[in-house]
Amino acid sequence: MRLNRSSRRHAMAVATGLALSSTIAWPVVAVPPAEQARRVVTAAALDAALAQARPGDRIEVPDGVRPAGSIRIGRSGTEAAPITVAAQHLGRTELRAGSTFDLTGAAHVVIEGFHFNGAHLDVPPSAQGVRVTRNTFSGGGSGAVVSISADDSEVDHNTFRNKTSAGVYLQITGPGSGIAKRTKVHHNYFFNHRFGGSNGGESIRLGYSHKQHQQAYAVIENNLFEKADGDNEAISVKSSDNVIRYNTLRNSRGEITLRHGNRNRVEGNMILGGVSGIRFFGNDHVIANNVVQGISGKPILVGSGAIRDDTGSTTDHEAADRCLVAFNTLVSNNSGVINVGNGKKYAPDRITFANNILVGTGTLTKISQGTNLSWQGNIVHGGSAGMPSGGYRSVDPKLVAGAGGLYRLAAGSPAIDTAAGSYPQVTLDLDGEDRSGAKDVGADEYYTGGTQRRPLTPADVGPSAP
Repeated sequence: MRLNRSSRRHAMAVATGLALSSTIAWPVVAVPPAEQARRVVTAAALDAALAQARPGDRIEVPDGVRPAGSIRIGRSGTEAAPITVAAQHLGRTELRAGSTFDLTGAAHVVIEGFHFNGAHLDVPPSAQGVRVTRNTFSGGGSGAVVSISADDSEVDHNTFRNKTSAGVYLQITGPGSGIAKRTKVHHNYFFNHRFGGSNGGESIRLGYSHKQHQQAYAVIENNLFEKADGDNEAISVKSSDNVIRYNTLRNSRGEITLRHGNRNRVEGNMILGGVSGIRFFGNDHVIANNVVQGISGKPILVGSGAIRDDTGSTTDHEAADRCLVAFNTLVSNNSGVINVGNGKKYAPDRITFANNILVGTGTLTKISQGTNLSWQGNIVHGGSAGMPSGGYRSVDPKLVAGAGGLYRLAAGSPAIDTAAGSYPQVTLDLDGEDRSGAKDVGADEYYTGGTQRRPLTPADVGPSAP
């Protein structure tokens, strides 16, 4: 047990709704001086203002519906002093289908506060360091609503909502066979994707099958997904060396899927209700500190493959190899809490399952295929283990509902200070607190007086969040 160690916390506030405006006529006025850092312009003056923009300028676009056509942003800011193009009032400047921003060649530009009502946004490979922040994307028709192909992009505090057609909310891609590098995606709200097809309605697609070996170095963190029902993959990773952490998925058909790629890390996510949890294929992944509870399907699925190692970057499933599944808390009303193999030719190989808590009914671990599997320090409760003896204890972990209803360890839990092995890949817990000394089993390291990360709510994400 550890005493009085606090973790990083996020400020919380109540989000407000976005007001929509009708089409209005905008008068022509003079462009403010180029040296003015904050400028409010009309529609007629916008192009001239953008043509004169300098690093540090903020150009605000009045309320109303923008006419069809592209708004060209051809000037660049700097990393320390970007050019910001913003709605004058949050959510009250509307772009409809046929309206968008042309960011060809732009660097260090911020797009802020617009309502893309059926409109799409493309950040092309020739751009760099573009930030898309505090916008609302409604509907969007077929295809990707936002497509990121430029390096060092940031997508944060946006709402993506009410898409009914095929196509993703957010696509991270790149030029040709390359991949956009170092994309940051955080504090976004992905809501109500209602596409009813069997494939092609992800909330986030990170890469493509033919880009799976590209090192994207993306970080997808602190996003909320609700009713992500457009696909069985809410977050679909198809590239390598990414981090997916601290996201909340609630009441969704979609899961976190490592569909292609290697060396990805899935850490500290909370998956509550809905259908599935985490599914992965490929090599050298770390799946740690996640909480999956109350879903109707499989909390963890370790994929077998039609191919052992996909050196040709095909669309085939690649068998999972050399992966670590450790310190997760998996609570289900079903059997099959951890599932190894799913019937394809090549079995998962060299997968380590360590210090996880499994609670459910029936057989908690189902191994249909698997070679060189390692089991150590797991706790099972409520059903039969299904894993080799010596790899688990059958004991009540004494879980209690903490902040936001998330299951955590109670005082006196047999999980406290009893983890097996060292596992240096996992040095923090779900809350970002240290796992120093003897580690606890499951996602939560028990602290007296410690703080608790809770599942995200709509107040924590989107345009009006802190």
